[in-house]
Amino acid sequence: MSERILRLDKAGTPVEWLDWQAAAVLYARGLVTWTLGDVIYRLQGGISRFTGDRSRLQLHSIIACEGLASPRRRTLAPLTNRALFRRDQHLCLYCGKPFPESRLTRDHIRPTSRGGKDHWLNVVAACRRCNQHKGNRLLEEINMDLMALPYVPNMAEYLALINSHRIRGDQMEFLRNQFGKDSRLL
Repeated sequence: MSERILRLDKAGTPVEWLDWQAAAVLYARGLVTWTLGDVIYRLQGGISRFTGDRSRLQLHSIIACEGLASPRRRTLAPLTNRALFRRDQHLCLYCGKPFPESRLTRDHIRPTSRGGKDHWLNVVAACRRCNQHKGNRLLEEINMDLMALPYVPNMAEYLALINSHRIRGDQMEFLRNQFGKDSRLL
């Protein structure tokens, strides 16, 4: 059982990926307010001593929950190399060539040594060669250009980026409808 379940808040905003155990707890506590997608897990438990019935749960691929089971709810996607490299489609945004994640680096368009911040709008995926060539200089100082402009992915896109190889079709369809206008995943 390795498929993840997409958790939404009750308004339909994507919040996080859950394993089946965490989703089962939300179902059992009565916190799931509505569901979408296919039933991907069918669980059965013990027999109730009061009714004699066996407990059963059907877990859908997308669940919306009442309240916040997690106090760390984010509104801004955290910046990680994996999400950055997937946002930039594993391309060096200076030379335009594709690279595996292991051969990409995070480059700050405005170097941190010159006041640049470690933020989605100031970083791009770069191959080691281009990153070393640029060094701590500004693009205009060395006549380099970006192949695409950086952007901040919204939470729907971020969740697609961090789980891209294991997203079910119904989950991706739901997430895609919420991607921002700048998304490269459309």
